[in-house]
Amino acid sequence: MDYTTKISVEDLYAQIEDPEWVVIDCRFYLTEPDKGYQEYQDAHIPGAAYANLDRDLSGQMIPGKTGRHPLPTREELVDRLSAWGIDQKTQVVVYDSLGGAVAARLWWLLRWLGHDKAAVLDGGWNAWVISGYPVQKQMLPRKRKIFTPVEHQEYIADKEWVEKVRLDPDYLLVDARSAERYWGLKETIDKKAGHIPGAVSAPYIGNLTEDEFFRSADELKERFMNLIGDIPAEKVIFYCGSGVTSIHNIIAMLLAGYGMAKLYPGSWSEWSADPNRPTAP
Repeated sequence: MDYTTKISVEDLYAQIEDPEWVVIDCRFYLTEPDKGYQEYQDAHIPGAAYANLDRDLSGQMIPGKTGRHPLPTREELVDRLSAWGIDQKTQVVVYDSLGGAVAARLWWLLRWLGHDKAAVLDGGWNAWVISGYPVQKQMLPRKRKIFTPVEHQEYIADKEWVEKVRLDPDYLLVDARSAERYWGLKETIDKKAGHIPGAVSAPYIGNLTEDEFFRSADELKERFMNLIGDIPAEKVIFYCGSGVTSIHNIIAMLLAGYGMAKLYPGSWSEWSADPNRPTAP
């Protein structure tokens, strides 16, 4: 069985020694960028490699031009995936300690390059520990494989495309940040507060239960039915602060039975850095 959206800790544990499975620890905290790796060194799921959001899952940030977490180049990403032992046969499982909000980035990068056999660990690190499954400290070397990409540019909306469709009723632009950040009431990360005019608010946290598991498919379907109506998934564009947590909504839509929505990778941090782009409120 292939896992393409989420996987339970029980199902992962059953396959933890399968050599065709690769587990990646994506724990990361914006205000403490080294904390995730420190936690990984203290304890992680057996056999897991570590992916740092800034260094491994993002390209070079250019102040005033890119968002805070621009996409890595295809060549950079292919090299990293190969080094982690991922090829087309590999089942990949990614996890973090934030309900999948960061791990979703690696899930999407794999999808972008044509690898659908990737899943976010439902409940993440906390669920694994609470369930009493084994952890380890040692960092084992990975056997390098050859990852062959098949790029899906149709999954991406750049800022020119967002400008073109943001007020078009046939499309829907969705902001996945907190409502406070969307309305410009609180902004602690980016220099400018507010949102892209025409966007609606749907914080990614609404996909999760209090203990950070994905809500049921029926609950997610109701949520997105109320949000997007009859707009097809390929005309729905998600953004957040830097193109990371918005992917959580893309996964949730798939769990709800919809197709693959688009991501604006630059997101608010790129958009608001451009003086030629309008902002609201």
